Amino acid sequence: MSANQLRLYFSSFAYVLMQAFRQFVLKGTQFEKAQCSTIRVKLFKIAATVRITARRVWLSMPDNYPWQRTFDVAARNLSMLAVCPPG
Repeated sequence: MSANQLRLYFSSFAYVLMQAFRQFVLKGTQFEKAQCSTIRVKLFKIAATVRITARRVWLSMPDNYPWQRTFDVAARNLSMLAVCPPG
């Protein structure tokens, strides 16, 4: 029973996190009112090359990634959110 409760907590936390991501990070994009599964498939599941150095993390996405601009806007909104949180 406790394993099921833990799974329910994880699912609830993931849903609340996705709602906040949609509300604050994807505001003004085409995914502002998208379902969680759509956001997961189109923005989170990307075939990218990750290169980590001492000072930075580099993401190299394919040239033909169709949601590159939306991803850039979301990354910019996320970094602005880290600087000055809402509320």
